[in-house]
Amino acid sequence: MKLIKNLLIASAISSLAVTSSLAGDMDLVKQGEKIFNTKNLGNCLACHDVNGKKIDGPGSMGPKLVALKYWPDEALYAKIYDPYTTNPISQMPAFGKNGWLSDSEIKAVVAYLKTVE
Repeated sequence: MKLIKNLLIASAISSLAVTSSLAGDMDLVKQGEKIFNTKNLGNCLACHDVNGKKIDGPGSMGPKLVALKYWPDEALYAKIYDPYTTNPISQMPAFGKNGWLSDSEIKAVVAYLKTVE
């Protein structure tokens, strides 16, 4: 089961690398920003403040998101897909593992997060 999960994540990550080189990067960033800020999608703003971004939410429960442009895409994807793999006591939901966000939605959020200073 763990092997299947790892293969799915690896597949998603490899297609993320291809996706980030396409001309539609700005559209992907905008989609990711919408998911980040929309309550019935990612609702990330409920817990996270974002350095250098104006968000309309409390953003005080989770860590402030800073310098994410320096994170590897794979690490951001994995953190959103299932944060418990790197932090077993995380309060963040496993958006991908639980099916709350699709592969393409997680990739969009990653593209948005890569714009965070």
